[in-house]
Amino acid sequence: MNITHFLARAASVFPDNPAVSQGESVWADYARLMRRVAAMAAAFREQLGLVPGDCVALAMTNCPQYLEVRYAAWYAGLAAVPMNAKLHAREFAYMLTDSGARVCFVTPDLTETVAPLIDELADLERVIEVGSAEYQTLQSAEPSLEMYPSAPDDVAWLFYTSGTTGQPKGVMISHRNLMCATQSYFTDVDQISTHDCIVHAAPMSHGSGIYDMPHALKAANQVIPESGHFDPAEVFSLCSRWAGVTMFLAPTTVQRLVSHAREHAPDLTGLKTVVYGGGPMYVVDIREALRVLGPRFVQIYGQGEAPMTITALSRECINDTRHPRYLERLASVGVAQSSVEVIVADDNDQPLAANQIGEILVRGDVVAQGYWRNAQATAQTWRNGWLHTGDVGSFDDDGFLTLRDRSKDLIISGGSNIYPREVEEVLLHHPAVAEVSVVGRTHAEWGEEVVAFVVMQPANQVSENELDAFCVQRIARFKRPRQYRFVDSLPKNNYGKVLKTQLRRLLREQATP
Repeated sequence: MNITHFLARAASVFPDNPAVSQGESVWADYARLMRRVAAMAAAFREQLGLVPGDCVALAMTNCPQYLEVRYAAWYAGLAAVPMNAKLHAREFAYMLTDSGARVCFVTPDLTETVAPLIDELADLERVIEVGSAEYQTLQSAEPSLEMYPSAPDDVAWLFYTSGTTGQPKGVMISHRNLMCATQSYFTDVDQISTHDCIVHAAPMSHGSGIYDMPHALKAANQVIPESGHFDPAEVFSLCSRWAGVTMFLAPTTVQRLVSHAREHAPDLTGLKTVVYGGGPMYVVDIREALRVLGPRFVQIYGQGEAPMTITALSRECINDTRHPRYLERLASVGVAQSSVEVIVADDNDQPLAANQIGEILVRGDVVAQGYWRNAQATAQTWRNGWLHTGDVGSFDDDGFLTLRDRSKDLIISGGSNIYPREVEEVLLHHPAVAEVSVVGRTHAEWGEEVVAFVVMQPANQVSENELDAFCVQRIARFKRPRQYRFVDSLPKNNYGKVLKTQLRRLLREQATP
């Protein structure tokens, strides 16, 4: 079934419900949004000459038109290629070339970056700016096209991985995958009423855009900040305007939200749920978030290859402070979501017992079918019927999964495994430490040694010796960092993930004579 059925259903049953709002004003109700989507879909096929299976790229900051372009692509049987708006021109060029996108929609702030690429990319025929005369022509077409009867495994969303370990790969997310992820939201994450809304403060090219779909299915409001991005003051202002607000945020963004709330004590009446994921949330940080913002949090763990839908740590578990293993559960990413099987496996893909550490493997209808035009990478990642996540973790006796690290981040020193996250959790309990990232550095005798990059809290000072003593009191001596590097900030990608590859490269370069 074509995923645009969600939108058509909402327009039929709740035509007058606000569908998309910009800031504090309604931009379109569901009836109007559905008409705009159908008109644009017809223009895609009749005016632009696109055919089912073609790719339409989006290089757009968050805006109301984001939704109508993406749904129009699906309505017409096309694959959408959302790209993060903060990418470099060469990164856009790579994704446009790899996907073979014939048309790319841009917001005005990105026209100068993307438009020149049309002269060098063979497949790219048009770069269309939102709000331009050409865009308005597409929007004024007659809605004469029937919704394309997409097959379950037709590619709907071509999602490009962040490329922290090499060139980004296009994950082929199907209509079936999106349907399954949407249904899992209601079972495993949260409930939505027709009076609720989602504030898209995070990029709609990624997780926030996935959570558009359960809200569309329930005919809830999609609120786009006027700024088009995350701004804590603006977010809290929207929470005072709209009711039943949900947001998807990365842990680093949650910290910014908490910091603002701690300083300004905003009205939290409209804030219903903050779903966090996309990187490690340390126990000290989520406890502070709960203290400041209250019992509004749900955690999810997923990947582009299994969008938003591997495990979930429910609101109930996060707030069950009386449980004897509360802190251990808070450090976990929860239990397998209802639509997937998840195991921790050995090198032969055999399940390991509880409390044993191995690679996390996933299978189910939410798991994507492979990488776009990359059979070798697909065969490497999808093996023996399982998606190999590359993440290392362990289950406890109750089925709660704790992530240790990415397999590539594991440090082996003197034959012993050291998981950077464990060391990071310890250091973050020191009151002078704001952020920390732990990586391995080549060592002639031990193989690797532990190095910690530390960002200090403002106006705080601490010595290496103090941090070393702090670690020795809390973890085995062989796990403690052999060096502490004090830095002003940690390198991060566009989604807030720390780029440990850059930290390791820095150490290698400094070791080279």
